Amino acid sequence: MLTLFVRAFRVADLRRKLLFTLSLIALFRLGQILPSPGVDVVAVQRCLGSVRGGLAEMVQLFSGGAMLKLSVFALGVMPYITASIIMQLMAVLIPRLDALRKEGKQQKITQYTRYLTVALAVLNATTVVALARSGQLFPGCQEPVLRDDGLLSIAVLVSVMVAGTCAVMWLGELITDRGIGNGMSLLMFTQVVAVFPAYMSTIFTMNGFAAVVILVSGVFLVAAVVFMEQAQRRVPVQYAKRMVGRRTYGGTSTYIPLKVNQAGIVPVIFTSSLLYIPTLFANQVPWLAPYLEGDHPLYMAGYFALIVAFAYFYVSITFNAVEVADNMRRFGGFVPGIRPGKPTAGYLSYVLSRLTAPGAVYLGVLALLPLVAFALLRDPSTQQNFPFGGTSVLIMVGVGLDTVKQIEAQLQQRNYEGLLR
Repeated sequence: MLTLFVRAFRVADLRRKLLFTLSLIALFRLGQILPSPGVDVVAVQRCLGSVRGGLAEMVQLFSGGAMLKLSVFALGVMPYITASIIMQLMAVLIPRLDALRKEGKQQKITQYTRYLTVALAVLNATTVVALARSGQLFPGCQEPVLRDDGLLSIAVLVSVMVAGTCAVMWLGELITDRGIGNGMSLLMFTQVVAVFPAYMSTIFTMNGFAAVVILVSGVFLVAAVVFMEQAQRRVPVQYAKRMVGRRTYGGTSTYIPLKVNQAGIVPVIFTSSLLYIPTLFANQVPWLAPYLEGDHPLYMAGYFALIVAFAYFYVSITFNAVEVADNMRRFGGFVPGIRPGKPTAGYLSYVLSRLTAPGAVYLGVLALLPLVAFALLRDPSTQQNFPFGGTSVLIMVGVGLDTVKQIEAQLQQRNYEGLLR
């Protein structure tokens, strides 16, 4: 990998793209560290010590440690990611959105996603500031984190967070257009990597046996995630020869790559967002609070079931087997041994459902790893910062592999040696 980056920096165009991407990532991290107006930074730092695992730690992970610090970029990329998921789901329910996608009007869908991102940012920022104002953002700390809880100060704080979300959205789109890789994925990767060293530092505070077990488990976990992220089922496709004028087209063999984890990280993110809603109202319903603890068996079972269910649902709406089969038939393609049209669509749906089963279980197990560790180890330091949470490893490995593949592809385009090597 280091050799790949050295080769990329030798190419002037790729060097400019990499430096541009790194500069925007540095600007993004600066915004996550910069405190919002009216926030008592010293009080926030003292209250952060009261955070112990659960969804609060998950929120810290997905925001790069910025949300509970009430920084300018406190919301991070989560409003945009959530808006993108909702738009994909709405395309199934609203025919107009599906028609726009089929017509290739992606710019219009992107514009709707931006509007929805702003609306979600207003909702999220208002919720976070309201929790900070009432003292529920840090349940174990009674110290006020806002210098002024007046209406004007609250409005300014919410406006700054919403503006920060818009700036993050702009940075992500700039990276996608002028840099290397997918902008939003790289920013999420940055958020996870930013807090990972602090998580790793807790290993050295444990006894020797526990540290060795966690390190060895982390190595096997990373290897397993790499294996599962690269695993795919290649469905062979044969294109028949056809004459157009005096030219012959087709007659080639290719394949449709169907990944085992076709849904990616989306089911985990969406499930975490759903479960965070009842957690906000747990203080108003005392009998519900024990069941929302991360180490409760009922919570774990519900978390796992929701991830598996949403993985199946998300794969079913993002991969349209009927549309793929129709496109193959239109261009003279067929799966060997399967008739074109409806039988091909049924075969693709069958293969995809068989692949989604291990992929959904894999996502559920990864998401449950830190929760199970919290329940079994019962170590306060481990509960606060578990370094090898399955979700963080999945984000780091998945985005890292995709970015490296894009750099390799661009290097091959610029250093193609042809057939006469």
